[in-house]
Amino acid sequence: MRNRLSISQEQVSLVSFAKAMGHPTRLAILLFLSQRENCYFGNIHDELPIAKATVSQHLKELKNAGLIQGEVETPKVKYCINRENWQLAKKYFDKFFSSIKEAPNCSIK
Repeated sequence: MRNRLSISQEQVSLVSFAKAMGHPTRLAILLFLSQRENCYFGNIHDELPIAKATVSQHLKELKNAGLIQGEVETPKVKYCINRENWQLAKKYFDKFFSSIKEAPNCSIK
């Protein structure tokens, strides 16, 4: 009898984190924010050679995945890394990569 694959909630969360991090601009934003306690939208936009609407969309994706958090300080929005979820993402990625066994050499040419 074959074992069926199962999908855990942890794997679902890992995919959400990975998807949010799956764009070079989002990685740049995460790196930028990781070096600061917090930062306003305008400062983030000033660092990127893209339209404000595009920056907003990337921030929205990161926020929806829980990797960053934002706070409105009218008329500005301030962002920072969500440290709790960042640690959770790190734990899930570490666990995933360390659980993969050495695979035999692929015989496909």
